[in-house]
Amino acid sequence: MTNRRECLQAAAFSLVAAKLRADTKAMRGIFPIMQTPYTESGQLDTEVLAKEVKFLDRAGAHGVVWPQLASEWSELKPDERSAGAETIVAAAKGARCAVVLGVQGTDIDAARRYARQAEKLGPDAIIALPPRDSGNLDRVADYYRAIAKECALPLVVQTIGDMSVEFVLRMRKDIPTLRFVKDEAGHTLSRISEYQRVAPDLVVFTGAHGKTMIDELSRGASGTMPAASFADLYVQLWNYWQAGQREKAMEDLSRISLLVNQLSAYGMPSMKYILHLRGVFPNWRCRGKADDPHFDTDAQRSIRETYEFAHKLLKG
Repeated sequence: MTNRRECLQAAAFSLVAAKLRADTKAMRGIFPIMQTPYTESGQLDTEVLAKEVKFLDRAGAHGVVWPQLASEWSELKPDERSAGAETIVAAAKGARCAVVLGVQGTDIDAARRYARQAEKLGPDAIIALPPRDSGNLDRVADYYRAIAKECALPLVVQTIGDMSVEFVLRMRKDIPTLRFVKDEAGHTLSRISEYQRVAPDLVVFTGAHGKTMIDELSRGASGTMPAASFADLYVQLWNYWQAGQREKAMEDLSRISLLVNQLSAYGMPSMKYILHLRGVFPNWRCRGKADDPHFDTDAQRSIRETYEFAHKLLKG
């Protein structure tokens, strides 16, 4: 009986491992962090959120991620998180892009709750920012273990602060679903090389608007999670890189850099303003920043002109 049970357990483990390997192969490329749209009265606009999924799928994004920092996740109420997650999973049915749901919370109990919701909705993976006290690595590890106990889906861990490569690999021993990392701790470029050296099967994504995306890909990064506003530029760069057309990829990075400089100058409203220019968002409201004094008419003109210039070059 014991041998039979052990054989069944081994077979089950092999099936899970095979599924995770398949998911890992699919989870590569451009995974934009979705912006969160609001109505004029400041409520979550699920209709526009679904429209954003369709827009990113048409743009060729390999996946969509929500909610994270660029999604204003900490400003969303629990019922809005649930409604948004349901909307995105439903909108992505039949689409080519994968769905990654954010399950981080203000504490472990909240993260567990969002992980259970994700388990029911069945996205392709989940992602979690570390807890606020990320300097206490024992608590960080407990936090991610708690999430994994509630949800068997592949997990993306986001690194910040003191979360070393060695620490991620230690966590991975306890968390078999930890298949991916979005690395934003320390010097990302050298860390990509370190991951390649000590854990080449770990899928590494980057962030920071993909400002060094070509260097990241050269070192072995499996993709990036940029802002959603001009995801098609990132997709085209990715496609050129995969096709070995490095010079064309470099040209696209120069266009991305122009736009990223503008986003850095004006922040969250500018990301939404580009989506407004592209006919996706009806406005560029940010929660608690309905009338950001820094994003004035001159800022809007600058964003508009830069986008039109980069877009013109892309068409050419």
